[in-house]
Amino acid sequence: MILIADSGSTKTDWCLTTEQPTGRIDVHTQGINPVHMQEQQIRDILANELLPAIQGHIDSMQLSIFFYGAGCTGKARQRLINILTEMFIAWNAQIEAESDLLGAARALCGRREGIACILGTGANSCWYDGNEIKENTPPLGYILGDEGSGAVLGRHFLNALFKGRLSQSIKEKFLSESSLTYADIIERVYRQPLANRFLASTSVFIKKNIDICPELRQLVIDNFCDFFQKNISNYPTSKPNFIGSMAVVYEEELREAARLEGYEIDIICKSPMEGLIAFHSK
Repeated sequence: MILIADSGSTKTDWCLTTEQPTGRIDVHTQGINPVHMQEQQIRDILANELLPAIQGHIDSMQLSIFFYGAGCTGKARQRLINILTEMFIAWNAQIEAESDLLGAARALCGRREGIACILGTGANSCWYDGNEIKENTPPLGYILGDEGSGAVLGRHFLNALFKGRLSQSIKEKFLSESSLTYADIIERVYRQPLANRFLASTSVFIKKNIDICPELRQLVIDNFCDFFQKNISNYPTSKPNFIGSMAVVYEEELREAARLEGYEIDIICKSPMEGLIAFHSK
C-alpha cells in the first residue's frame, strides 16, 4: 500500500492507494513544514486529522509513505521521517521525505529527463535527469527572486497601480473591491506577516479584469518572461513542464511568454498528486 503526501504551508493533500473497491482514500489536513513547526504540532496533525481517516483502510501489508513538501531538507527532513516512523510504527512503514520540487519533477516528468517548474505563490524550477534533480536555479524568495510567482505578480501590480502605469479607473476599482487603502497595503506588505500571500492574493483581481485591461495581461506576460530568462535559460534545452495555480490560471499568458522566449511548453497541471500516484505505482 502507498500513502503519498503533497504538503504546502497551508494544507497537505494525502492519498492512500488501496486494493479495496474504493481504490483510494483522499484526505486533506493542515500544512506540514518541518522547518517552521514544532514536532508535537506535526504529531497532532497526523494523530487527529490523518490517522482517523485512513487507519481503517490500512491492512497488514507493509506500507510505503512518500512525503513531498517545503522544508524537507537536511535535519528538518530527518525529523519528519522520525515522526512519521513513530506514528506509523504499527504498519512497519517505509518512509521517504523529499522536497516539493522533486515531487513536482517526478509528477511532471516521471522517469524521463526534463525541466520541471512550480508556479504558485512562490516559484521554483529544476533540471531533472529522470531520477534526481541535477540543476536548480535558486528561487531566492519574492523579495530577491521568485519571478513568475503570484507574489511577484502582485508586487508588480501594486507598483504599477500607485506609480501611474495603470489607469485611474482600474486603481479605483481595485481599492473599492478590496476595501484597502494605500496605508492598508503598506501595512500588509511591510508590517504584517505573510506578505507574500497578500501580494499573491491580488491575482484574483488581475484575472477578473485581464480581458478588459491589456496592461494587466502584459504584466502577467512580463512576469513569466522574467521567469524564463532568469530561471531556466541555463538548463539543457527541453520543453519545460509546469505545476501550480499560476501556471493553470494564466495558461494562455504563460504559453505566450514561452513563445516569446523561444520555448514550447509540454505539460501544465495544477496538482502533482495524479502524477505522483502514477510514478509510485510503477
